[in-house]
Amino acid sequence: MNVRTPTAPLAVRMRPRNLDEVVGQAHLLRPGSPLRALAAEASATSSTVSLILWGPPGTGKTTLAQVVAQSSGRRFVELSAVTAGVKDVRTVMERAVNERDLYGSPTVLFLDEIHRFTKAQQDALLPGVENGWVTLIAATTENPSFSVISPLLSRSLLLTLEPLADDELRTLLVRASEDDRGLARTVAVDAEAFDALVQIASGDARRALIGLEAAAAAARGSAAEPRVTAELVASSVDRALLRYDRNGDEHHDVVSAFIKSMRGSDPDAALHYLARMIEAGEDPRFIARRLIVHAAEDVGLADPYALQVAVAAAEAAQLIGLPEARIPLAEATIYIATAPKSNAVISAIDAAISDVRRGGFGVVPKHLRHSHNRGAKLLGHGKGYKSPHNDPRGVVPQQHLPDELMDRVYYQPTEHGGERAVQERLVKIRNITKGNRT
Repeated sequence: MNVRTPTAPLAVRMRPRNLDEVVGQAHLLRPGSPLRALAAEASATSSTVSLILWGPPGTGKTTLAQVVAQSSGRRFVELSAVTAGVKDVRTVMERAVNERDLYGSPTVLFLDEIHRFTKAQQDALLPGVENGWVTLIAATTENPSFSVISPLLSRSLLLTLEPLADDELRTLLVRASEDDRGLARTVAVDAEAFDALVQIASGDARRALIGLEAAAAAARGSAAEPRVTAELVASSVDRALLRYDRNGDEHHDVVSAFIKSMRGSDPDAALHYLARMIEAGEDPRFIARRLIVHAAEDVGLADPYALQVAVAAAEAAQLIGLPEARIPLAEATIYIATAPKSNAVISAIDAAISDVRRGGFGVVPKHLRHSHNRGAKLLGHGKGYKSPHNDPRGVVPQQHLPDELMDRVYYQPTEHGGERAVQERLVKIRNITKGNRT
């Protein structure tokens, strides 16, 4: 466990000593919540459920694990998936069993960055979790559905941590500037400096405290009565101050401008807003999701490769992270911005959903119904169905929509990019399927 010595980093010294001191994650700290139950004093009936904490950096995963162990009186063991191996895990398990059997002392195993563990390494955790030798609290910044093995997921409770809101970050910074464990009021901090630190942190508590510590050190070295200003924050953390509130108007404005610049086929403007998001500390996975949505919504079948490029960029960003992830994200941004545009796909699916929601769905025509059992065949299901593979054109005259919607047209391709060829082919197909031409 990290020791809060006067020389320890500010973020370490200011770690909460109990759950009531935790700032943020209120949705996980309600009375009766799993974390509250686990933090209760260890007893024969106390909770031993293992947890997987999933969230961005600086949201309190390590803090919560340590507070739970301290509050409950459980023995706390911390391993990092970066340096630990199967042997280390087995050693922890053996000692945990001994501590439980000899002294009645339960063990909390905190495993940081579990997504870096291989399948074999994660398998080594299973006996201890399943038999209750340890209470596992695993932390990850990656989606556990892809990075944690299913048997471990099924034996653990998944808790999702959110980036801290601006008011929560400010509370944390003010406390650090005043508390005896922190700056102890030895440095004055302007309100604008707090604003700057909040903006730079982008929901990351650790980043906020590191910035405050750096600015305070600079202030002490430059004045007899040290004061942290917004300008000093900017120079200390060597990062431009961007008005980019992750939960406010500026965040939504930048994201909106990013999407509309791509829709407007302006790669230069799109790259500008991409850079602003990256420099403001936006999660690259959020950017990647917007690229995927935009490729499907505003490019569509005018260039179907746009979606593939966006998905590839998302996968690359997930694998390599920032700063390198800026390159595939920029590549996808440029490709999508310069691609031909069509919103025919989203218009089609939204029109179909609108009909269904209004009750316009009718019954499935009998010749299209499932017919692979005797009862269905006796009811006439599948009778009269024509397979397009038996026609040299690969298309046959046949009704597919319910009677109530038989003349409905949802997809109307444009003449942009690849949809021009789709439009020409679809006219011929619809003429045949609707029986207008044999």
